[in-house]
Amino acid sequence: MIRLEGVEVAFGLGTQDERRVLRGVELEVPKGQRVSVIGSNGAGKTTLLNAVAGSVRLAAGRVLIDGSDRSGEPEWMRSRCVGRVRQDPLAGTAGEMSVLDNLAMASRKGRRRLLPAVTPRLRRELAERVAELGMGLEERLRENVNRLSGGQRQALTLLMAALARPAVLLLDEHTAALDPRNARIVTELTRRLVAEHGLTSIAVTHDMGRALEEADRLLMMHEGRIVADLQGAAKEGMDVEGLVALFGEARGGRLEEDGALLR
Repeated sequence: MIRLEGVEVAFGLGTQDERRVLRGVELEVPKGQRVSVIGSNGAGKTTLLNAVAGSVRLAAGRVLIDGSDRSGEPEWMRSRCVGRVRQDPLAGTAGEMSVLDNLAMASRKGRRRLLPAVTPRLRRELAERVAELGMGLEERLRENVNRLSGGQRQALTLLMAALARPAVLLLDEHTAALDPRNARIVTELTRRLVAEHGLTSIAVTHDMGRALEEADRLLMMHEGRIVADLQGAAKEGMDVEGLVALFGEARGGRLEEDGALLR
């Protein structure tokens, strides 16, 4: 379970240029739930993921993962229970290292000694996992990752993020930079890995149709707050047109002050 309690993030804290990016965010995500996050640019979507991952310092509040307060942990340590795939296909892998070494490093995520000795057994296990991608990368284990296409690198990043069965998988528009064919491949792979391993996932997207279709729950953010939280019958009864209208209400400032609008 993931829980955010009164989480605030501010840039330029204590200066005249101080800017609040998250404002008292309260959120609880039960194990195995798939959450989509939508909102305009600057709404705080990526910062929400950063707060969960430990990539930013909190100005206030706590982040709890599986009941443990992780708020003070450095990002490298929190990565033991947090998997992440960013929009840039080059961001999640080490290009000058081989496919095998990238996978081996992911298998040691969250430990100071990242690169274990690649024993024949570990090599076999990792080859079996990468074969699941259906891209033939099990035959290219010794090649450097910078020789792969963007779609192959993003698929590899996704596999690496899920390799240690994290408590939460964070997806930050992870298909937006791919061509339509590779975006479909990575989207389907995401569905499969999340379903097979029962992963809790929080995915930022600008695609409202996909947000409704691929998640159990939809959050809408505006100006650093969660202004709508749709799940169950409220989400099932929603369509893209309804989301657009809801977004218009958020921008017009007509939502309830506590941001707990449900439909």
